[in-house]
Amino acid sequence: MKATLAANPTPGELSAGGAGPVGGAIDARARLRPLILLGLVLAVAFVFVLELAIGSVRIPLADVVALLFGGSAEVPAWSTILRELRLPRAVTAALGGAALGAAGLQLQTLFRNPLAGPWALGITAGAQFGVAVVVATGSVVGSELLARVAFLNELGIVAGSFLGAGAVTAAIAAASRRVSTITLLILGLMLGFFAQGMVSVVLHFTSETQGRVFASWNDGSFAGVHWDHFPVLVPLVVVGLVLSMAIVKPLNALLLGERYASTLGLSVERARLLALTGAVVLAAPVTAYCGPVLFIGMIVPHMARGLLNTSDHRILMPAAILMGALLGLSADLVVHLPWERHFLHLNAVNALVGAPIVVGVVLRNRQMRSMPV
Repeated sequence: MKATLAANPTPGELSAGGAGPVGGAIDARARLRPLILLGLVLAVAFVFVLELAIGSVRIPLADVVALLFGGSAEVPAWSTILRELRLPRAVTAALGGAALGAAGLQLQTLFRNPLAGPWALGITAGAQFGVAVVVATGSVVGSELLARVAFLNELGIVAGSFLGAGAVTAAIAAASRRVSTITLLILGLMLGFFAQGMVSVVLHFTSETQGRVFASWNDGSFAGVHWDHFPVLVPLVVVGLVLSMAIVKPLNALLLGERYASTLGLSVERARLLALTGAVVLAAPVTAYCGPVLFIGMIVPHMARGLLNTSDHRILMPAAILMGALLGLSADLVVHLPWERHFLHLNAVNALVGAPIVVGVVLRNRQMRSMPV
């Protein structure tokens, strides 16, 4: 790629854990990084508890804690609200945000592209198309048969999401060696728009009921996930997160350039394949169950870099996972506050946070500022 991330490290900076230039003193923020990560953990836990307590029905924090540890609440109905509605939603928001944050960091590093992410590169739209195909197939097969094989239908939706996301990812990976960062972004956006156009074509052949179900899913929300979905969603996301942590050293090497990474003994093609696979494993199941969740994968890596002042993925990856979980929980909390009128949607809240950050990234990026008119 012709362009690099805004702050590429030198070999010395990576060997020092991203703390500073070769021979330089470790900056004060480097000493604070463990405390910052601990602060992120506490912030995630705090917002998680708020998610369980705040809503159209307020549950006191003491009762929330009691219910989480197997106790009982003052009002019996609170137990049902918390355990059957709010707890699966909060867990999904944390897992989904963490997955998208980690996927975005991998894609930005792999393509050396500051605006890369599952949504910007069309991967999310590819997953949408895969789900639409499964929904259309279900409409043809019939709802009675699907009711008997609900679990197989669920697996079909996840598989469709994987196939759609994987196809777009493969196309982006093939083009990434021959085009610039700006062209890659345009290519990803066009693939995304094409996939969304194909979604409309496919839904044209579905029933009206299935079309309404898909339209509701297409808004993006963590609220539609229940305990029955966890046996598929949770293992996939956990595998993706473990893979993300396992490839932090190859990602560090790729930051220095593929030639330099090869001299370190890294198999560049294997590292690229693992990073792409990890991104799809993280983004596809979240999209399958929650719909297209925008902006988190794009902005979380920048927030993590800005907070920790490092390019070292040994520090950035856990920070991106935690910050993604925090952003997912916070956005979902705002959506489900006890508003008198509920017009806020998850992606609207994400856009209010994400759009200014993206504008700031564009304005700071030298190549994007100097694009010819």
